[in-house]
Amino acid sequence: MPPKDEDYPMDVEKGADGGIHDIVSWHALTIEDTIKQLRCNEDLTSTGLTTQQAADRLVQYGENKLAEKEKRTIWQKIWEHVANVLVAILVTVAAVSFARAIQSMIEGNSEDIISNWIQVVLIMSVITLNTYIGIVQEGSAEKAAEALKNMLSSEARVIRDGSEQMIPGTDVVPGDLIVLSLGDRVPADMRMVQVRNMACEEAALTGESMPIDKTIDAITVEGNPEQTPLGDRHNMTFSATLVAQGSGVGICVTSGDYTQIGTINKLVSQVEDKKTAVLEQIDQVSKWLAFFILLAAICTFCVARWRTKLGWLDSVTTALVCAVAMIPEGLEAIVTLTYAWAVSNMAKQNAIIRALPAVETLGSVTVICSDKTGTLTQNIMSLTTFVTSNARYRIDVNASDRQPTSFVRDDSYMASRANHQLKRTVSSVIRDGANSNEPRRGKMSASNHFAVTDLHTPDPSEHAGNENENEVPQAKVDSSAPFAAGESPTLNYVRSTLAGGVLCSKCVLGKNGTREGAIGNPTELSIIRAAYFAGVDTDQVKKDAPLINEVPFDSEYKFMATVHEAVQEIDGDVPEDQYVVHVKGAPDRMLAYCANQAKSGLVGDENKEALDRKFWIEQIAVLSSHGLRVLGLCRATVPKSEVKVDEDLGPAFVNGRGEPWLTFVGLCAIMDPPRPECVQAIKEAHGAGVRVCMITGDHKDTATAIGHMLGIVDEDFSEALTGAELDEMSDDQLRAAVMSHSVFARASPQNKIRIVNALQAEGQVAGMTGDGVNDAPALKAADMGVAMGKEGTDVAREAAEMILADDNFATIVVAIKEGRVVWDNLRKVLLVNTPINNAQGLTVLFGLIFGLEKTALTAIQILYSNLICAVTLGMVTAVEPAEEGIMSMPPRVVGKRLIGRFLFLRIMIGTITLSTCVIGSVYILRNSDKEADFENEVYTLRKQRAMAFNALDFGAISVCLSARFSYLSSFHPRIFKGNIACWYSIAIVSVLQIFTTYTPIVNQYIFSQDGMDGFMWGLTGGVMAIVFTVMEIEKAVRCYLKSSGSDTDDHELGVFDPHQNPAPKGTHLTPSGASQLNLVELSK
Repeated sequence: MPPKDEDYPMDVEKGADGGIHDIVSWHALTIEDTIKQLRCNEDLTSTGLTTQQAADRLVQYGENKLAEKEKRTIWQKIWEHVANVLVAILVTVAAVSFARAIQSMIEGNSEDIISNWIQVVLIMSVITLNTYIGIVQEGSAEKAAEALKNMLSSEARVIRDGSEQMIPGTDVVPGDLIVLSLGDRVPADMRMVQVRNMACEEAALTGESMPIDKTIDAITVEGNPEQTPLGDRHNMTFSATLVAQGSGVGICVTSGDYTQIGTINKLVSQVEDKKTAVLEQIDQVSKWLAFFILLAAICTFCVARWRTKLGWLDSVTTALVCAVAMIPEGLEAIVTLTYAWAVSNMAKQNAIIRALPAVETLGSVTVICSDKTGTLTQNIMSLTTFVTSNARYRIDVNASDRQPTSFVRDDSYMASRANHQLKRTVSSVIRDGANSNEPRRGKMSASNHFAVTDLHTPDPSEHAGNENENEVPQAKVDSSAPFAAGESPTLNYVRSTLAGGVLCSKCVLGKNGTREGAIGNPTELSIIRAAYFAGVDTDQVKKDAPLINEVPFDSEYKFMATVHEAVQEIDGDVPEDQYVVHVKGAPDRMLAYCANQAKSGLVGDENKEALDRKFWIEQIAVLSSHGLRVLGLCRATVPKSEVKVDEDLGPAFVNGRGEPWLTFVGLCAIMDPPRPECVQAIKEAHGAGVRVCMITGDHKDTATAIGHMLGIVDEDFSEALTGAELDEMSDDQLRAAVMSHSVFARASPQNKIRIVNALQAEGQVAGMTGDGVNDAPALKAADMGVAMGKEGTDVAREAAEMILADDNFATIVVAIKEGRVVWDNLRKVLLVNTPINNAQGLTVLFGLIFGLEKTALTAIQILYSNLICAVTLGMVTAVEPAEEGIMSMPPRVVGKRLIGRFLFLRIMIGTITLSTCVIGSVYILRNSDKEADFENEVYTLRKQRAMAFNALDFGAISVCLSARFSYLSSFHPRIFKGNIACWYSIAIVSVLQIFTTYTPIVNQYIFSQDGMDGFMWGLTGGVMAIVFTVMEIEKAVRCYLKSSGSDTDDHELGVFDPHQNPAPKGTHLTPSGASQLNLVELSK
C-alpha cells in the first residue's frame, strides 16, 4: 500500500497541527540531522537498519518502484471509435437493410436478398475498417514509464543488522545504508556519508556531461536551499544514475515515486490522450452534419412518401439511402491515413513522429528552441583558426579531401574582438568565454583543461596597448609571411607547425579522422584531426620522431611536454646532441615560459624573434571573444644529457628553469563548429516566419559566436542571456526577454521550462529539443517536444512528440515543411471527398423532388463510391508533394479551422456543380426517349442509375485533378507530373467503373444497373469537362482575389475560430515548490 504524504518523512513532515510542511532539503542537512529526520538509530552509519525495521518501512512506504499508469483495454479503445452519431446512423441503416433482407427471404425476392445482405456486410466493413485504422494509428505514450523503469537498479548492496547483503532494488527503503562501487546503478536517492574519490554520471538527470564529484559535508546556501540545482548537490546521489569512479556509502532518503526520477515519471506518465485538432474539428462537423443528414433524410422521406407515393418501408429505405449518401464514411480513415503517410514520409527524412497531433503542431510552430551541441553544431571539436606572429590561417572544418588547401591564409578572419567585447579588459573577455577557469556546475575545475587562469591586459592600457580606448585592436599583417593572403600553406609547413599538437599528445584519432574509435581529449584531438585532413600522415610523424620522455598533463600546471628525437623535415637543423621539446598548454602559461616567438611559425634559429607578449595577449582575447578555446604551441631544444629515458620528468622541466626559455609557435583556436546544413535551414525557417532560439550550457561568448555563424544572432536579436540572468528575472521580465533574445547560455533544465512557458504566455507556439531525463518535463511543456535519437535517452524520446534520428536541427525544418504540406493536403482531401458525399445525397433528394420515381443511386452504389473515391482519389491529394512557396508563408494560426471561408465556398461550388451534372445527365436520358412508354423505354431505371453512378465517380476525378493545385492551373502539363499516385488512382477508378458497369451479375444483382451505350459515355465525358472547367474558373477568380490582397488561404482567424490571446501580465509561469526539481505538471 503506498504511503500517505503525512507519513513519508523524506518528502514532507507532519506538524503538531496535522499540516504538511515543506519538502526536506536533504543536501542542506548534516549526516546527524539526516538520520534524525529519518527517525533512525544514531548508529545507523555503522549497523544500518535491522531486518524488522526494514520490513516495517517496506509496509509503510511501499516498494522502491515507479507507479504505473492505468492502461485502456482494447474494448475501451473500440468503444471510443464507434461511439458517435454517424456510426449510429450507419448501424441504423445496416439494421434496416438486415430487416429488408429477412423480408425479402420471406417473400422470395432473390435480387433484393443479395443486395440487402451485401449492403449489411459493406456497412459493417466500413465501421470495422475505420475502427481498426484508428486504433493502429494511436500513439504509444505508455512506453515512457517503461523506459524510466528500465533505468532503475535491479539489485542493491545494503548494510542491515551490521552486515552487507544483496537485496532486490524494490526492497530498498528510506533509512537503508547502501554501499556503492564503480559501475553500480544508484537504487534510490541517497545522502552520502562516506566517499572515496567518488563521482557519478548524472548527465541524463542533471544535464551535466561530466561526472559529478561527491562529498559528504552539508551544503550551506543563502535563501531557499531547494533552489540549489541538482548538479550542485555534491553530497547526494540520485536514483538511476551511475557510479563513474570510486566508491561510497549513503543513506536512502527517498524511494520509488518520491525520488527525483519518480517526479519525472509522474510528469511523463500523466499523458493526456488527445485527438488531433483536425479530428476534433471533424467530430464537431460530424455533429452538425448529423443534424443536416437527419433533416435531409426527413425531407427525403416526406417526398418519397407523399410525392412519389412509395410505401412506408420503401420511404424509410429511401430516406436512409440519402443519409448514407451524405455520411463521409471514409473521411476519418483517409484523414488518419494522410497522417500516417506524412509520418512515414518524415521518418524517411529522419524525423520520427510519435504522436499524430505533432503533425498539425508543426505547421503552427513560431519558435524553435534548440540545444547547441550536436544539434546545431557537429559535436566535434575542430581547429578553426591558427595564428602565427604575422599571419592567421582559416581552416575548413568541413573538408573531406586530405589536402593542405583546407588551410587558407586569411588575416581578416576573426582578427578583431567581437563587438560586445570591444571595450572590456582581457580578464573580463576571458571570463565570459570558452577559456574561463570557472568550474562547471558540480565539478571542482573547469571543463576546459587548458583554461586561462591569469591573463590581464598589459600596461599602460586596459585595451591591449591602444591609447585610444575606442580604437578596435587589429591583428598584425606582414607581407614577409611565407604565404600570401588567400594562399594555402604547403604540406611541409602544416606538418612542421602543428607537430607540437600531434606529437605532444596521447590521443588516438578515430577511423578516417572521425569520432568513431577516437580516444582522448576532444580539444587535443582537434589539432591532430586538422593536420590529418591537411594531408599529414600523423601516425608516420609519431614514428619518425619517437618519444623519449614526457611531462604528463595535470590540471594544476595546465600543460604537457614531450621530448623527441629531431626530424629534419619537422624541426629543421638541430644539433645531434640535442632533443626537441614540444609543449602544449593553456596560452597564459605558455607565454610565461617563452622568451621568443617563431616568426610566421617557422622553425630554426634564424626564424626566432623576441616575444611580442602584448600581441599574443590581445590575440587570446580576440579569439576568446568569438567563443573559441585557445591552446598555445611551443617548442625548444635541450641537450640530450638533461633527459634520461628511464627517469620521470616533472613540471619543473618546463616551469622550473628560473627564466623563460621556450619559443612560441602559434595559437590554436578550437570550437565545435555549426553544421553547414543548419545555416541554410535556419535561413529557411526565418523565411517561413519561424524564429530559432539556441539554449546551451556553454559559455556566453561561445553561444553568441555560434549564433552569429548560424544567423540566429542578428540586428533584432543581438545579445545573449545567461541562465543566472534569467533566474533573477520576474515572470513578466522573462516574457519580455524571450521576445527580444534568441540565445540563452549557461542555461539549466529549469530555465528551459521557464523559457517555454514565457514564449507560450506571449502567444507563441514553441518547439523544444532535449536529450536527457531532466529535459523530459520541458519537452512535455513545449507545444512540440523534440528528442535526440542518437545521443538522447529513452525517457526524453518517450516524452517527446518527435524524435530526430540524426540529431540534426535541419531535420526539424524539414518536418515543419512536411507539417505544412499535411495541412494543405488535408484541405485538398476535403475538397475532393466532401462534394462527392454531398452530391450523392442531393442527387437522391432532388431527383425525387424533380419527378424520379426511384432514387437515382442505390445504397450500395453510394457506399461503393464513398469508399473507392476516398481510398483512391482522396489518397491522391493526401500524398501530393509540397507546392512552391509553402515555406514563404507564415505559420498557421493556432486554432484555425480546417474549413475556412474560401474552402467552404470551393466545396459548395464543387457540390452544386457535381450534383447538377449528375441529376442533369439522368434527366437528359429520360427526355431523350419521351415517345417510349415506361415498360419499353430504352433508358430504363437501371440505365439511369448507371448514368448517375458513372457521372458521379468520373466527375469526382475532375474535382480531384483540379484540387491537386491550390492556385496553379491544372490546364497545364504539370498535371501529368509530380504525383504518380494520381494516375494509378484514376486508372483504378476507371477500370472498376467499367467492371461494375458491364460485368453480369455484379451490375444487376449488386449495383442494380445495366451497361451503358456510347451516348451515355458521351454524357459522362461532358460531366467531367463541365466540372473540371467550373473548378478551374473558381481557381482563377481566387488567384485574382489573392493578388488583390484577400486572405484566400484562410490564414486569418474567422468569426467562428477560437482566438488565442497572450496570457495577461502577472501570470505565473511555474508555480514554486512543486517538486525538488522545481518542475510541475504542465499541460499543453
